[in-house]
Amino acid sequence: MSSTSLLNLIILFIFRFTYLEEITHKHLTIKAWAEDDRPREKLVTKGKQSLSDAELLAILLASGNKNETAVQLAQRILNGNQNSINQLAKLQLNDLKKYKGVGEAKAVTIAAALEIGRRRLDETIIDKMKVTSSKMAYDVIKSKLSDLPHEEFWVIFMNRNNTVIKTECISKGGVSGTVVDVRLILKPAIECLASGIILSHNHPSGNLKPSNEDIHLTKKVKDAVKLLDIIMQDHLIIGDQAYFSFADEGVL
Repeated sequence: MSSTSLLNLIILFIFRFTYLEEITHKHLTIKAWAEDDRPREKLVTKGKQSLSDAELLAILLASGNKNETAVQLAQRILNGNQNSINQLAKLQLNDLKKYKGVGEAKAVTIAAALEIGRRRLDETIIDKMKVTSSKMAYDVIKSKLSDLPHEEFWVIFMNRNNTVIKTECISKGGVSGTVVDVRLILKPAIECLASGIILSHNHPSGNLKPSNEDIHLTKKVKDAVKLLDIIMQDHLIIGDQAYFSFADEGVL
């Protein structure tokens, strides 16, 4: 074999070795990463605040697929949802399972974690909160209605000082509407000795304009609770990170 042929073989071997090393490095499992780069170890050593959204999601996923690490899979999921946790929270289990490497168990884990976060936010906001504006009422109820693919009708019950007593779902419906029985609003209002209420429901379409049915129901509930000495202070229509206030717009 000539020296030229031998040199060519050596060059080819080096090229193939380097290429394979790059491919292997690209798809390293998390365990093979430097310890400071592993999400779990990074959380332990540097604190939860040091982790990116993708790294936190990767901890929930625990593993990736044959082509991606958990972090790479998490990044792809977030990229597919505008890199928004709020957008991710809107996904149903079947939506999550469309990502290769996400089975039912992982989808359930992600959904449960996001729901815990939502409930924690609810507790923080609602605890002894005094509602004095439509924006404050929106802050109380938005996490329950903003991400839903169907309509739900909720009521905020308050005492004489406008402090929130509780919030309660009155009815659930389809994409275009939900049926509300006024008696289902009056009963919990009497039981918790509410002095004021605020109605709220969502429009999954994002259109905040009240329908004729919305306006009719608002008047019907207002007249009914007035007989019980309860003030209906507002009715909010919740969209995607926005709301319509009947009181602010003079529709009430």
